Amino acid sequence: MAKNDKPSNSVTDIILESISDGVFTVNHEWRIMSFNRAAEEITGVPREEAIGRFCWEVFRSNMCEGNCALRRTMQEGRSFVSSSTYIISSDKKRIPISVSTAPLKDESGEILGGVETFRDNTVVEELRRKLSGSFQQGDMVSCSHAMKKIFAVLPQIAESDSTVLIEGETGTGKEIMAKSLHDLSGRRDKPFVAINCGALPDTLLESELFGYKAGAFTNAAQDKPGYFSLAEGGTILLDELGETSPAFQVKLLRVLEEREFLPLGGVKKITINVRILAATNKNLESMVEQGTFRNDLFYRINIVRLALPPLRERKEDIPLLIERFIDRMNRLRGKAVSGIEPEALERLMAHHYPGNIRELENIIEHAFILCTQGPIGLHHLPSHLSGPTNITPPANRHSSMSQIHQATEREVILAALERNKYNRLATAKELGMHKSTLFRKLKKLKLDLPDIDGRTQGTRTPLSPFE
Repeated sequence: MAKNDKPSNSVTDIILESISDGVFTVNHEWRIMSFNRAAEEITGVPREEAIGRFCWEVFRSNMCEGNCALRRTMQEGRSFVSSSTYIISSDKKRIPISVSTAPLKDESGEILGGVETFRDNTVVEELRRKLSGSFQQGDMVSCSHAMKKIFAVLPQIAESDSTVLIEGETGTGKEIMAKSLHDLSGRRDKPFVAINCGALPDTLLESELFGYKAGAFTNAAQDKPGYFSLAEGGTILLDELGETSPAFQVKLLRVLEEREFLPLGGVKKITINVRILAATNKNLESMVEQGTFRNDLFYRINIVRLALPPLRERKEDIPLLIERFIDRMNRLRGKAVSGIEPEALERLMAHHYPGNIRELENIIEHAFILCTQGPIGLHHLPSHLSGPTNITPPANRHSSMSQIHQATEREVILAALERNKYNRLATAKELGMHKSTLFRKLKKLKLDLPDIDGRTQGTRTPLSPFE
């Protein structure tokens, strides 16, 4: 090709179709004019569906709601490189991307629109999370040891069709865990249905789950399918199962054993193909001993048990959760809240959280009402958190973040030591560090430990934590 020759349209098209970056162009009306193969693969939207539509309808990015790089490019006539954002794909997955934009010009230099290239950073983000000690599974994110153990086995549990019992206090994310199991399973393309069993009396709960036939009771003018029928082929979550009566438990046990049910007023049983998950904030094992929960039903649902720790036992996750909530609320409300100030984070780290993750989310939502931009400050928090406290204010922000890190690390190490009966070697193994590293941290954090070594099974043997 001669020096001044331009590549033909066909060669340009071949190049655009061959690269791994998504590329699309828009006109001045923000309608998509071209859409390459990689753009189809990353977004999950076929080219024929994308062309002609507004770009924000296809990408559904948080950048569309505020600081759009493509808009700035077309307004200012210059390029922007490597802006980080994310898009929502056609199957509703959140995909992190990096974006570069440039004006689309004709031969005379007139701006016809804009061109954007974007790259899927899912693998990069996953690596970043692992390097920072955090891990994500679906909508759940954590860097705590207990949650990582659950995340590690979640794919295997999801692949099976066994019933799973999810235990945890109110607000620990039991329904999110159930949804993650569904999304990781082979039933992901079928419905996920959740019902709170504790919110309904027996008769209404029965009709909601099993449905009814016309004439089954007054005002039942036509057939109504129940949640089991609506979840056919998918997953159903029976939340707060510990609140149900023994009479209902008998009927549910029959469904679990026979995989069929009889609608109210019906004469013919309906066979179901549904995976059943159960969740509770009660100790069902204790309820069985007390006679308030059927032991045969308990053993039927207790094939796999997942126990979600309360937030007060995984406080190292608070900064991660805050980041997640801020990111989501920025998208929903079109705001530009940039994070949280160290003093506010320190106050949230010191809180006990009787309402667990749900309470933390409500606190951040309250802060969003008062904070329109910039970081969330102490004065944006609810009054019971923003008022006077016994916490000594740090000398500066750098010392504050250091104190937060040390306080979190201290809690994590102490909790691990208690779980391992102060066996230093077992504790180091659980925390994924060498024994000498643990000893250095104990010394740095000035932790005073009891003179008990877990290897002695409780006998009081003098032992320095720094031996």
